[in-house]
Amino acid sequence: MTTAGLLLAAGGGRRMGGAKALLREPSGRRFVERGLAVLREGGCSPVLVVVGAQAQEVRRYAGAADLVVEAPDWATGQAASLRAGLTAVRETGAQAVCLLLVDLPDVDAEVVRRVTTAVAAAATAAGGDGRRALGRAAYSGPPGHPVVIGRDHWEGVLGSLRGDVGARDYLATHDHLVVECGDLATGRDTDTPADLA
Repeated sequence: MTTAGLLLAAGGGRRMGGAKALLREPSGRRFVERGLAVLREGGCSPVLVVVGAQAQEVRRYAGAADLVVEAPDWATGQAASLRAGLTAVRETGAQAVCLLLVDLPDVDAEVVRRVTTAVAAAATAAGGDGRRALGRAAYSGPPGHPVVIGRDHWEGVLGSLRGDVGARDYLATHDHLVVECGDLATGRDTDTPADLA
């Protein structure tokens, strides 16, 4: 299964005080740089990133992306970012896309690899191919990211997008594989400066 990587990094980080894509890890690497590396090292190709808030600055650190996509309406919520990203991914030859949020500091390439491999295996076992794949990570029960969406689902996801809701509503009404990754990461996002401590 050929899986594109899509990093959603357009948010303004209102509670954080600035775009989360520009936050730094203790090593000094920006979150956008880390997210792109996680997708690439996890086996995704091509790798795309969606930018919005502070787009020009975020682009400076997105050199590892095969394509940088700007979501001009990013401030309306996550749906705008996902819409821009999925629209761009449609132009690739990928059978599926792996969605990752930029603010998941402990979700690494091993998580991406586990989820994409398991979802691809399930799609093949069901007699299909990557175009029908649908699955997501879970962390000791609760679902999270990354989310893998096969090409056959892209139009449905695009049609379900609204406001600050990404693919959640679509996943709630479609059977999908849940891949437990709680032994690898917490899957918690970074919303406020306190989350960085």
